[in-house]
Parts: sequence; C-alpha cells; structure tokens
Amino acid sequence: MNRREFLKNAGIGLGGAAAAGLWPLFRSSSQAGGAPKPNFVFVLIDDMGQRDLGCYGSTFFETPNVNRLASEGVLFTDGYAACPVCSPTRASLLTGRYPARLRLTNFLVGQRWPTNPPILPVPWRHFLPLEEVTIAEALKAAGYVTAHVGKWHCGSPRDSWPDKQGFDVLAGTANGTRSYFFPDWGKGVPLDGRAGDYLTDRLTDEALRFIEANRDKPFFLNFCHYAVHIPLMARQEVIERYRAKATPDAAQNNPIYAAMVQSVDESAGRILRKLDELGITERTVVVFTSDNGGLSVREGPNTPATSNAPLRAGKGYLYEGGIREPWLVRWPGVAKAGTTCSVPVTSVDVFPTLLEMAGLPRDLRPELDGESIVPLLRGTGGLRRDAIYWHYPHYSNQGGSPGGAIRQGDHKLIEFYDDGHLELYDLKNDLSETTNLAARMSERAADLRSKLDAWRRAVGAQMPARNPDFDPKRPTDFLKETPKKG
Repeated sequence: MNRREFLKNAGIGLGGAAAAGLWPLFRSSSQAGGAPKPNFVFVLIDDMGQRDLGCYGSTFFETPNVNRLASEGVLFTDGYAACPVCSPTRASLLTGRYPARLRLTNFLVGQRWPTNPPILPVPWRHFLPLEEVTIAEALKAAGYVTAHVGKWHCGSPRDSWPDKQGFDVLAGTANGTRSYFFPDWGKGVPLDGRAGDYLTDRLTDEALRFIEANRDKPFFLNFCHYAVHIPLMARQEVIERYRAKATPDAAQNNPIYAAMVQSVDESAGRILRKLDELGITERTVVVFTSDNGGLSVREGPNTPATSNAPLRAGKGYLYEGGIREPWLVRWPGVAKAGTTCSVPVTSVDVFPTLLEMAGLPRDLRPELDGESIVPLLRGTGGLRRDAIYWHYPHYSNQGGSPGGAIRQGDHKLIEFYDDGHLELYDLKNDLSETTNLAARMSERAADLRSKLDAWRRAVGAQMPARNPDFDPKRPTDFLKETPKKG
C-alpha cells in the first residue's frame, strides 16, 4: 500500500490529510467512551549506546532524569536498532519497515569501500521515498498535530523532508552534524539563537514550545537530537566536572562525551517537567531510544566516545554493541512502573505500537514488518514473531564488515558477506559474543542462515556481487579511503 492508497483507505484526500475532525473514523471501541487520545513524545538520541545510561549500569555518566523515566515505565533489556548506523534505523522508525525492504541500508550519504574489495558495492536508496507512509502521516490523519524537532537524515529537502512526510511543524531540522553544537545560528541549523547557546538546549526549547502550544490537542513530537554524535562538543564547565571524575583505566572515561550525555539527560528532564507542569503527564506516552550503538572506536578528535562493554564493539558493527539500544517506554496508567522486560524489540515495532496506542487499526497499514509491543507494556502477553533481522551490506566508517544477522530466541547468527563466514552466539550465556558456536552447532547455524536468506528474499534485500577483479594475494586496504561522517 503506497501513500495514495493509504489516504484513500483512511477516507482522506491528499489535500486534506491534516483534517483534525477525521478522528472518529478511526476511534477504537476502547476509546468510544470519550477517553482522550494519548500524546506521544518520541525521543531519539544519535549514537547513544545502551550502557551510556545509569539505568543500564553506567557509573560514570550521570542520567537522573532518564533514570526517572525508567523507574516510571518499562525498561527493555533487549531493545534493538534496525541497523548499526543511523539513517536506516531512522527510516525504519518512521515507517515500521525494515531498512532492507526500503532499500535504505546505509547512512546518508556515506560510502566507505576499500581498495581490492572481495565484493562490489550494492545500489541503495539515498532518501526515504515519499510513497512510504510514515507514522506522522498515520497519526496526522487521525487528528494529531505532528512535529519533527532536530536531526532528520532521511533525505534532502528536495527529495524527502519532514514537511513532506506528515509533519506539521519543523524546528532545527538539518541532515547531519554540519552545524556542530555551538552553531552559527541561522546557517548550520535553521534556528535563531545567541552566540554560545548549546544546540541540545536550544532544540529542547523548541520541543517545549510545541508541547505547550498543543497542550489541549493530541500531539506527536518526534524529537531527534544531534547529540551525542561526533564532533564531541559540550559546555566547558560540565566537561571539567567529568574530567575531575574520570579514571584513566575505566571503560567509560571520556569527559566531553559525558557532558554531552548529561545534556540530553537534562533535556529529558525538562520535557518530563513540562508535561507535569501542564498536567498532561498521565495522557502522554514517552519513548526514549537511540539509532545505533555508541561510538567505541577512534573516529576523529576526542574519540572513542564510549565503551559499550560488556556488549561487543559498537556503532558500525552487527555485534550487540552496534545494535542493542536503550529502550524505555512510559505509558502512565497502562504500563506498570519500574518494569523490566527481556523480550527482544526493535525499531520497526514503533509504528504498529503507536498505532495501537492511538486506537488505530493495524490493517490501516498492513505492510508493516514490526509488531505492536502493547501486550508487553500491558503485561498481558508476548509477541508472535519468530525472529528479528538485520541487513547491512556495506563497510562502515568504524570498521564493520558487510553482513546480515538474525536473532531467534537466545541465538544470534551473523553472516559476513565479504567472505561468507558465519558466527553464532548464545546471547543468554555469552552476552559479549566471545565464543563462536557456528562449527560446534553447525545444524543450528545452517538453520538460522536459511531463515536469514529466506527473509532477505522476502523483503527484496540487495546483495553484493563478487568482485571479478579481486586479488586474494593483495591486501584489502581501507587506509586510502577517507571516511565520511554520518
């Protein structure tokens, strides 16, 4: 179902998709008595690893406000991003569809490819197609006011921009981090500001303005921070506080990154306090997650930014450190406060989950890869799916190799596309992925590889071809390539 068909099925003409009076077309029986529709505040942090938060075990980074969110909601221990780099995950969050199905499988617009590679680069889409139906469009059609604040990175203004994808309000929207964090206001980021204003704080001002202006309406705020992505920049006084606290031999000890983590925690605190102040906390769902794992390798000044230990590796890798994320959901009056859930969930689940929370039927958008996690939040049941999947047919700036992965139960298989080797891990007993069981459990590895291959064919995943000019006697050299930031 493309965008035109979706709007037709919803009873909406293309020119009138924003009509607020259309909500009764979609209201579920549970809301027929007049219960207010929930607001949604979706907070996406850029490059935050799961272990960068106190509620996930960090003792160096200080995150009291996000810890509060965890104590008042559900903390998912096995929450995943759909890709180990940003743009594909962002597209999956917006559409509920795997990056492989969208053919948007790498960050925009980067490409790192070695000399003498064993495989050839794959073609991939460099923007989120306008034909895709986004969660903003689905909620807007149901009477929600929608806003995108912050980083987009799903296409250019010409090809795909938030105002073309269902968002009524845009603030501080740019594609990447060209603006940095103390920008030349009005140029790098299209916002007014004073010299010395910190970007994370300024974006939060805009998010609060939107919430306050729409306090009496159902709203969806898609708040996408540029932090904690490189370049690492923060307020100097906060950096110095963490510099005094840092221990050289600790896994997490970067004071600049710590100050950036504090800035997004302070932002979360301001959002939570604003909801309290306006008296709308009880009817506002807050979701907090990240687009990929933390940057754990050297990539520019002052890096590595963090350690994802005990998770292996980080951004750009299909190991757990690259794809396992903070995943927090607060749904007052429904989800039991202080709950921990170990059922795996992933980016494509956001779309169907918000649909169900808003009382919208899933068959309004049947071609979703995700599954609503409402049963997990309510504590009334589990999920139906058999497995979750990844497809990343690119070399990453951080050193990751092209590959695909499947997690079924506690077992996770990674297939590397450049040389075809398999790695199988038992995540229940080996969270750090130290022991490859592929040879010892060859039948299990073969079964998972078969399922991964069947899924790739089902979603039309593009696979790299072998390089006919590859010379196995020559090195595959990345050093001559200049990584682009994304």
